[in-house]
Amino acid sequence: MSYQAITTKYLAPTNFKGPRVKAECEAGSITVEYNHSLDDKAAHTEAFVALAKKLNWHKYIWHRGGLKNGYVFVLGEP
Repeated sequence: MSYQAITTKYLAPTNFKGPRVKAECEAGSITVEYNHSLDDKAAHTEAFVALAKKLNWHKYIWHRGGLKNGYVFVLGEP
């Protein structure tokens, strides 16, 4: 199994959907509603966790870094 970096980005609201955060990597993606009760970093982390669970990668250590339009999560040392 190969692991990839997971990136997140904010998706602005449209006429049909509210604001969202998309987490994606080569293995898949997931989009979650933007949780306004959290700060920006935590809202992106929430999307990352949802994708990591979907891919069964949530039990590993990850590190987060900032990007211009979101965050990147990379696998850390076991």
